[in-house]
Amino acid sequence: MRTAVFYGVEDLRIEECELPQVSANKVLIKIDACAICTWEQRVYTGVKKVDYPFIGGHEIAAEIVAVGSEIDQKSWKIGDKVVFGTNLACGNCEFCKSGEEQNCLDFNHSKQLEGLPHKGMGGLSEFMLVEPKHIFHYYNVSPEEAALTEPLSCVVHSCETANIQYGDLVVVIGCGIMGQLHVALASKSGATVIACDLNDERLDLAKKNGAHYCVNSGTQQLKTEVDRISHGLRANVVFDTTPITDLVQDSIEIVSNTGKVVLYSSFYPDEPVGFSPDRLHKGGYSIRGTANSNSRDFVRAAKMISERTIDVRPFISEVVPFDEVEAGFRSAIKGDKYRVVVKF
Repeated sequence: MRTAVFYGVEDLRIEECELPQVSANKVLIKIDACAICTWEQRVYTGVKKVDYPFIGGHEIAAEIVAVGSEIDQKSWKIGDKVVFGTNLACGNCEFCKSGEEQNCLDFNHSKQLEGLPHKGMGGLSEFMLVEPKHIFHYYNVSPEEAALTEPLSCVVHSCETANIQYGDLVVVIGCGIMGQLHVALASKSGATVIACDLNDERLDLAKKNGAHYCVNSGTQQLKTEVDRISHGLRANVVFDTTPITDLVQDSIEIVSNTGKVVLYSSFYPDEPVGFSPDRLHKGGYSIRGTANSNSRDFVRAAKMISERTIDVRPFISEVVPFDEVEAGFRSAIKGDKYRVVVKF
C-alpha cells in the first residue's frame, strides 16, 4: 500500500509499505477520504513540531475490508462505511476512564500504530488497522462529507462545554470551518447567533448556516454591536475559534455576567493575555478551554452528518486525488479554503 509521510518542513512524500495483516482484535479499513486539518497544515509548514518521519491525517472516512477473528461481525461487516475517531488518548488515565478522553493526560499524536511504517495518526495512508471502539458507522453521504465527522465532533464537544440554553446570545469569533460549525450548532440549539469575521464571503455563509447577525470586525466594533443587540447585557456565550491571543481579551470584554468564554483553537504563538480578576469575581463569568472530542461526541456527529442535520458540503472547498496530496497541502495552507479533502 501507499502512505504519505512527512520528512521535514514542506517535505511530504508518498512511499510504498507493506499492507497490514489483520490481527484477531482489529479491523482493516480502506481509506476513502481524509480531510487536511489545520493541525497537519501546521506540521507541513513547520509551525507544529513533530519527530520525522511522521504520517499525518485524522479526519478519516473509510470502508471495512477485513475483520479479525475476535471481532463481533454482527456489529462490523466487510463493506460497512465508517469514520475513524483517532485513538490518541492513552485509555488508562483517570480522565480516559471517566469518559473524558479528549483531555487525556497523555494525548499522543505520535503513536506507533500497528501496521504502519512510521509514527503518526495514519489517515494519509491507503489502509489502516483499527480497533472497533474507534470506528463509527455513517450512512447516506459521500466519504468527503463523512471525513468532516471528526471536526464536527470537536465542535459538538465545544458547544456542550458551553451548555447553550434556549434564547442565549452566542457570539462566534472567526468564521473558518470551525467557526461555521459553531454557528450551525448554536443556531440549532435555540440561540441567537452573532458571527464575526473580517471576510464578507465567510459572513454570508455564516448567515446561511443560521447566524442572525453578522459583524465585519474590519469595519464595525464587535463590542458596540453586541451591546446594541443584547441591550447592554452582553453575550451569554462567546466562542473564540481563532489562534490569535489578542482576541481572547476581546472575547472577555463582550461576555455577560455568569456567561462563558470558550477558547476553541490552539494558539500560535502561545502568549499570556490579561483580564480583570475583579470583574471575573463580581460577574461570575467563566473561561473554558476545549480541545478534541470523545466517543459520545463522535456518535452524534456521525448521525448529524449522515442525515445532513448539519450539511457540511459547503465546507468542502477542494478535493484532490491521493497522488496529488502535496498539491492539496499547498492549496490548504493558502488560508482561503474551509477544507481540502484527499480522495483515495
